[in-house]
Amino acid sequence: MAALLLGKTHRNLLKSVPEGAPGLLVSLALFTCLLRCAECVKPSNMILIVTDDLDVELGGMYTATPLCCPSRSSILSGKYPHNHMVHNNSLSGNCSSKAWQTGPEMQAFPVYLSKMYYQTFYGGKYLNQYGINETGGVKHVPPGWDQWHVLVGNSQYYNYTLSVNGKAEVHKDNYEKDYLTDLILNRSLNFLDSQSPQHPFFIMLCPPAPHSPWTAAPAYQNNFTDVKAPRDGSFDKPGKDKHWLLRQPVNPMTNSSIDYLDNAFRKRWQTLLSVDDMVEKLVKKLEVMKELDNTFIFFTSDNGYHTGQFSLPIDKRQLYEFDIRLPLLVRGPGIKPNQTLQDPVVNIDLPVTILDIAGVNISTLDMDGQSFLPQLVPSFRNSTSRPDFLVEYTGEGHFTKDPDCPKLGPGVSQCFPDCVCEDAFNNTYACVRTFKDSNFQYCEFADDEAFVEVYNLTADPHQLENIVKKVDPALLEAMNQRLIKLQSCKGESCRQV
Repeated sequence: MAALLLGKTHRNLLKSVPEGAPGLLVSLALFTCLLRCAECVKPSNMILIVTDDLDVELGGMYTATPLCCPSRSSILSGKYPHNHMVHNNSLSGNCSSKAWQTGPEMQAFPVYLSKMYYQTFYGGKYLNQYGINETGGVKHVPPGWDQWHVLVGNSQYYNYTLSVNGKAEVHKDNYEKDYLTDLILNRSLNFLDSQSPQHPFFIMLCPPAPHSPWTAAPAYQNNFTDVKAPRDGSFDKPGKDKHWLLRQPVNPMTNSSIDYLDNAFRKRWQTLLSVDDMVEKLVKKLEVMKELDNTFIFFTSDNGYHTGQFSLPIDKRQLYEFDIRLPLLVRGPGIKPNQTLQDPVVNIDLPVTILDIAGVNISTLDMDGQSFLPQLVPSFRNSTSRPDFLVEYTGEGHFTKDPDCPKLGPGVSQCFPDCVCEDAFNNTYACVRTFKDSNFQYCEFADDEAFVEVYNLTADPHQLENIVKKVDPALLEAMNQRLIKLQSCKGESCRQV
C-alpha cells in the first residue's frame, strides 16, 4: 500500500510528530478532538483541504465510492451516490451535470454556511466535468461561494483554465504564475487578508496532488529518487478468487509494470511536498492573524489509490481498503495532540460535521451522513456510533473499447501497460462494510456472474482471501438484506440499523 506522505503537514497540523528526515512516511491518520469554543466572539473558522487520490492504509476515514467525481459530490452533498445520482467521472454518469446543478448542488453544505454568514472561498479542482459548455461553462458558479477559483475539468498542474468568479482565466506553464497548488494557496491567503473580522470564514482547497500527471514543483523534482512502492500487504498477489477484472492481471507483474508503478509512486510523493508547504503557510498565516486558535483545519482526500496491489499497477475504482480508506486529520480549538477516534467515519459525514460546528441545526438537513462531533466530544450530546456503511460504484466503459487493450474487447477502460485494465462497465458493485458486531465486508457485483466477495478484515486485513464459500449462509443472508436496505436508504434511514 502506498503510505501517506505528510512530512511538514503532520507537524503543522498536529504539532506532535517527532522530527525526522524530510519526507516523513506516515501510514497512520489521526482523528483528533473537535471542540466548540464557547468563549469565542464569533463561530469557529474552518479550512478543508481535499487532495486527489491520496491513500492511507491504517487509520483515517472511508469513502462511499472510490472515484473522484462521485466522492467529491458526496463530500459536498452529504449523500450516498444513489441519492446524489453522480455515478462516475463521465457526464453521462451525472458528473457536474444539469441534474446535479439543479438538485444536490443547491443543497450542498456551502449554501448553509453562507446562511450562517460565513465568508467562503473555493480553490482548485471541483468536479471532473465542471466548466464544460453543455452544463453552463465557466459562468456557472455554485451557490454558497463568495470567491470561486476553480479548475475546468480534471486535475492539472499547468496549462489549464480556471473559472474565477464565473470568468475564464487561462494559465500556461510558468511556475511562479501558474503552478496550481501554489496558485490556490496564494489566492486563499489573499482572501484571508480581505475577509471581514466580524464574520467567520470557510476555505476549501482542492489541489491536484497527488493525481496524475504528477508534475512536481521545480524545487521537488529530484526528491525521492530511490523510493519504491511498498512491497507488503497484497502487493503483486494474485486475485484468483476475486471478480473477473481482478483475475485478468499478469501475476507476477512484469518488470515494465513495476517500473511504471514505482515511477508513479515517486512522482506522487514529489507533488505532495507542495501540499506540505500549503499547510505550513496556512498555519503560519492563521498564527499571524491570531485566528489559529479559532480555526478548524480538516485534511483528507476524495479516494484512495493502489500501486501494485493484486498486480494492479496504478488507479482506484476497486472495493478494497487501499481504494476506499483515506487520511483524515483535524486540528482546531481545544484539540490535544495524538487523539485517535476509533469509530468509523465516512466522507458523507464531513459536511454534516462542518455544519454542526457552524451551529446549523443538523436535524433539518437532507443528508445521509452524520456528525462525528458527538463522538469527539462526548459531553456535547448523546453519540451514535456508525455500525456500518455503504460503498457503491458504477463502472465506466460500457460502449467503449480501450485502444491499449484490444484483447479484452469492448467495455473496459483505464488500461495500462501490459494490458492491465482497471475498470469496466460491469465493475459495478455495492458493499456493506460492518463494524459493530463484526469487521466484515460483503460485496455484490452487477455482472453476469452475480459475483460476491466477502472478507473478514480482522483475520485478513489485506483481503487476500474471498471467504464467500466458507461463511455461514445465514451470515450471507443477513449481509445481503442489510445491503439492500442501505442501497435504498435516504437521510435518517441511512443511519439506522
